[in-house]
Parts: sequence; C-alpha cells; structure tokens
Amino acid sequence: MSNNKNPIGWLSVSGTPFDIGNAIGAQGRAAVHRHLVQSEIWAKITAPNNAEVIARLMRYTESRFPEIHEELLGLAQGLQLPFDDVFAWNCRGDILASVPDGCTTIQTPCQALAETIQISHNEDGLPFFRGHCFILDAKPKSSMAFRAFCYPGSLAGHTFGWNDAGLTQAVNNLRLRHVEAQTPRMVLGRAVLSSETLQDAVNVLSHNPKCGGFHMTLAQTGNPELLSVEYGGGEVSVTQITSRSGHANHALHLASQGQITTQSSANRQATVERLVTRGDVTDLDILRDTSGPGLPIRRDAPDDPDQENTLATCLFTVSKTGVEWRVYGEKERRAVYQSEREIA
Repeated sequence: MSNNKNPIGWLSVSGTPFDIGNAIGAQGRAAVHRHLVQSEIWAKITAPNNAEVIARLMRYTESRFPEIHEELLGLAQGLQLPFDDVFAWNCRGDILASVPDGCTTIQTPCQALAETIQISHNEDGLPFFRGHCFILDAKPKSSMAFRAFCYPGSLAGHTFGWNDAGLTQAVNNLRLRHVEAQTPRMVLGRAVLSSETLQDAVNVLSHNPKCGGFHMTLAQTGNPELLSVEYGGGEVSVTQITSRSGHANHALHLASQGQITTQSSANRQATVERLVTRGDVTDLDILRDTSGPGLPIRRDAPDDPDQENTLATCLFTVSKTGVEWRVYGEKERRAVYQSEREIA
C-alpha cells in the first residue's frame, strides 16, 4: 500500500461495532459540523415531518441488524450529534427520492483472453466534502474485516469497498419514487461488506428490498460471476454482466414504480455506453472523460446540477487468487493508495 500526497485520508480501526462507528464519527466530526449540519439537505432530512419514517427504519435496523445499529450509535457519539439526526442522515435516500449521491461504474467480466474481472468507479458526492473523505480499514471483532471509502457522517458500504473474503462492491444511487421504506439502504450496503460469499451478499439485498434505491456491482475472488444488482422500493433485480458495460444513477433493469433520471445521469450513461465499446479507451480514461456530449462523467463543476463532484476513483481487478486495487484522489495518473495483490 502506498500513500502519495492526497486529500483522501486513511483510518485504521478495530474493535466492537460501537468502536468502529465512534472512530468514523470522530474522523469526520469537524467536516460534518463545519459543512453538513449547516446545509439545506441536512435540514430536509432531519426535519420533524420525517420522524415517523425514521422511527420505523430505526426499529427494523435494531431488530434485524443489531450490530449495524450499534455502529450507528457509535457514529453519533463520535460526531457529537443527536442519534436521531445521525440515523436520519444515514437514511437520506430512503426519506427523499433524490439526494446528492452520484457515481459512475464500469464493469468488465471475465473474457476469453482475461481471467480477471474489472470494476472501476467514480465516487461522486457533496463538493464540500472534498478533502475530508477517507478510506476506512476496519477490523470488527465479530464480523468480516473490510476497507471502504467513507464520507464524514456516514456508514461504510454505500460507495466502494472490499472485504477479507475477496468480495468487492461498487455502489450507485438510484432515485426511486414512491418508496415506503422499511430498511435503510445504507444499512444493507454495510451488511454486504460483512458477507462471506457473493450469494450471501445477494441474499442480504434480496431479502430486504423495501428501501430506497441502490445499484451494486458485485464480484468475489474465485467466482467468475460479475453481478449488477438493482434494488429498492420492494423489488430487486440481479443480472450477470457478460460484456464491458457501464452504470450511472438510474435503474436499467429494475421493475420499479418510477424513478428520477437527472440530466447528468442520462448524459453519463450515454457517454459510458459509447466509450466502453472502444478497446483503445481504458476505464480510467472513461472515468476522467469530460468530452460529453452533455454533462461530463468526471464532475468538478461548482454548479453541478445534482450538487455532486467526483471525490475519488477506484479500480479493482478481481482474480482467482485476490483483489488488486487502486484509489485515485484527483486527476493524477498515479494512485494515491494501492496494493499490488491482496490475497483473499
């Protein structure tokens, strides 16, 4: 692993779920108080009219995912904020159909001349978090160790991550309408990071789809499958990727009750679908593309219409024996964190 000069931090922590959450909270506390709690989106999510929905989501989380509930309690303590507000923030995509969580993913399955799976991902989020995000290297006492990109104030599992079982995850926001959520979608994302097998991860999502919308690209060391999983609104759709493909922020195969497709998401999807057919264009080239037409894949505009900027890029190579990974901060050609080979 290496770390060049870069605004993405690295946090190593071990212990109980509460310990993990507390450390995440402390790491992001200054940025959350300086930026997030002053924002319009925080006010919308924590508004009193959402109390009934939040209470329902909280009850289900405590009953079905008690360790993640403990992690959220620790997160609130580390942030020095009321638990109800922190829990609500981690249910933002279950409360509102459209929130500023973006992302673009490129998916390349095993092919005739290559025995590896490629997952490449732009992590797009609130611009005021640039310079405050970090990779969490977590070793929980009673569950799977993992690494994941974290935003201040949020659980791991809704961005990109990988665990000690060689399970690799990249997540895109879906803006589904008319959702009556029972389970927080971010809680499910965190549960996936504790899964021992690809099927376990799919089961977590399939058994709890009454939530806001997410798309996950999933793969695991030693398994030839590359899966596209769209879930939310009570539905789940699992498709195996058979050719180099891309995914932005609207469902492509989920039978949902309707969704919001922003101009940025539509433009990025069209550009990705055009570029993935070109063998001379690398994943990193695609994820840094600003040519359009329309709004770009790489997002740096202060007036981005979805209030999102590209804060990190990751490239995963999943093989029979391990996961190679590279994390990029800005536009440098060199990765700021990388591992030559991580054996699962």
